[in-house]
Amino acid sequence: MKSFLPCSPGGIIPRLSTFSLSRTATSISPLQSARAFTTTPHQLSWLQPKAGEEKKSRKGRPRVPIGGSTRGTTVVWGDYGLRMRDHDRRISAAQLRNGEEAIKKRLRGMKFRLYMRISANIGVYTSGNESRMGKGKGSFDYWASRVAVSKIIFELKGEVHEQVARDAFRLAANKMPGLYEFVKKGDPAVMGITKLSDGITEEDLRRPRRKLPLEQTAQRLPGTTPA
Repeated sequence: MKSFLPCSPGGIIPRLSTFSLSRTATSISPLQSARAFTTTPHQLSWLQPKAGEEKKSRKGRPRVPIGGSTRGTTVVWGDYGLRMRDHDRRISAAQLRNGEEAIKKRLRGMKFRLYMRISANIGVYTSGNESRMGKGKGSFDYWASRVAVSKIIFELKGEVHEQVARDAFRLAANKMPGLYEFVKKGDPAVMGITKLSDGITEEDLRRPRRKLPLEQTAQRLPGTTPA
């Protein structure tokens, strides 16, 4: 029993009944029965953007919030974290991958989950050595990430002892440029390079700088200019 569906003017497409499909299922090859598409999203890589760049990125500077923001300076998902503490800089995707592999190699065989708080989404373009000035920005070289000071880079969660986590983050810090510190969940946030601890609050740092008594005395003194 066959039924027909209309299609293009060139002809019609036969549609098999349920009974006919069961008889002919054994003759269909694996390639023909494979799905032509999938709804499962591809796993995105944190070491390169999904769609590339529309235009070439400038060298730029890392985004350092100066208005009193502490975003990205505390551990959110994991139990331990690795935080940059010396200066903002640009880290290449290869250096970030080396740090990730160092952590995974140290924690091999343990139950853990590693979170990456940054992504390498800035393209770096270079021109050849001993080339004349001008003639464009250059060709693509590698992906990089702009990391601000006091930014969390890695977070770790799982059945891992604190000393083991410290050792894993130490190995990762040796693979990447800059100085880093080990932080735990619940540690105080950082505004710029100042930690919000020992009575220091965000309101205190957002206020204008208070003048010291010596400065107030110096303002009351008459100005003297050499004759």
